[in-house]
This record gives sequence, structure tokens and C-alpha cells, in this order.
Amino acid sequence: MLYTGFTNTLAKRVYEHREGLCGGFTRRYGLKQLAWFELHESIRQAREREARIKRWRRAWKIELIESLNPGWKDLWFELGPD
Repeated sequence: MLYTGFTNTLAKRVYEHREGLCGGFTRRYGLKQLAWFELHESIRQAREREARIKRWRRAWKIELIESLNPGWKDLWFELGPD
């Protein structure tokens, strides 16, 4: 499963997903790994990008992830505190 979302507190949000503190899709499917993220200048830009990516085919999303993270390394460990 792949999950696409946006937040202004990435480390906190990933922690919530990893600990099962967020209900819904991520808890239901046990999604805990951060494989890819992008930074944007504004919430509006982030929302637009999220909406665009959500319409993509799964293969395109995988290609995007693997272009920057070919081994699907968990990027959680590279995040510093917010």
C-alpha cells in the first residue's frame, strides 16, 4: 500500500503513523514507513501536489519514490526534530 498526504509537521506526523495514533487508512493497513517526501513553499502548493499525486497510477508513484529512494529506505531515521 502507498499513502499520500501532507502536513506542516512531518516528523510529528510520521511518529503518529508509526505509533498507530492516527486512525483510518494508515492504521488499517499498518503503514509505518516513510519512503519519500517533498518540501513546498506553501500549504496551497502542498495540497495541489498531493491532489495531483493521488490521481497518479501506482506505477508512477513507485517510479517517483525509486528515483530518489531506490532501496525504499525508511526516511524516518533521517528526520530531525521539528
